[in-house]
Amino acid sequence: MTSRLSRRQRRRISQGVQYALFVAALVLVGVLADWDRLQNQFAQKDLVAELFPEIITTALRNTVVYTLSGFAFGLVLGLIVALMRLSSVAPYRWLASVYIEFFRGLPALLILIFVGVAVPLAFPGTEIPGGTYGKVALGLGLVAAAYMAETIRAGIQAVPKGQMEAARSLGFSHARAMVSVIIPQAFRIVIPPLTNELVLLFKDSSLVLFLGITLDERELTKFGRDLASQTANSTPILVAGLCYLIVTVPLSFLVRRLEARADKAK
Repeated sequence: MTSRLSRRQRRRISQGVQYALFVAALVLVGVLADWDRLQNQFAQKDLVAELFPEIITTALRNTVVYTLSGFAFGLVLGLIVALMRLSSVAPYRWLASVYIEFFRGLPALLILIFVGVAVPLAFPGTEIPGGTYGKVALGLGLVAAAYMAETIRAGIQAVPKGQMEAARSLGFSHARAMVSVIIPQAFRIVIPPLTNELVLLFKDSSLVLFLGITLDERELTKFGRDLASQTANSTPILVAGLCYLIVTVPLSFLVRRLEARADKAK
């Protein structure tokens, strides 16, 4: 009987079985879960009201500031490291390779702790400009730059070599051709992965809580944890998670649209 079925029929049967199992799993969870306890622990309306507007004006604002500052620093440093990686000078290439492997191999949490603790110990009396915001920008930026450098390098190498040759034939120096012709085209190519890196940084900003920040410097995760401890209820954590989704889901959708547009352009 099975041998008489066509490949399309077997695929439809397989998909039907998978859908049925998925629906059965949802029904099972819906039946077995204690929704009253979940609601009491994660969905207290009175607690939700108490979170506003501070969760937006302080927590979300700080999260966005930490993310954008780290991204900006990482983008500038990543471009420099990418150019060093492509340099004809061997020591530059070696230094860039060591940097990339080092900071891609360590968790962002360790880098933030190093910036917040080890740097002041190593250089007594030295203050990182911007206080906590400067430390976060430096810590997140150092990690982001290692990933962005490889992304930008790939984008530069993806630009047709004829573009550089055409620019040089017009009398451009190598540096001017790189700045005016190659790098702008490379950035158009790498916009989707850079946007994805922005999403990752937005989530990594939750690690800032390990720096011992003040109440006014709290980001979403720290804000949610503090309020959850004070109220002995997890509703603030759930609301903080929803705030992350409000930002990351549209950005992820934007990444997919940009990638689809790039594929069509090819």
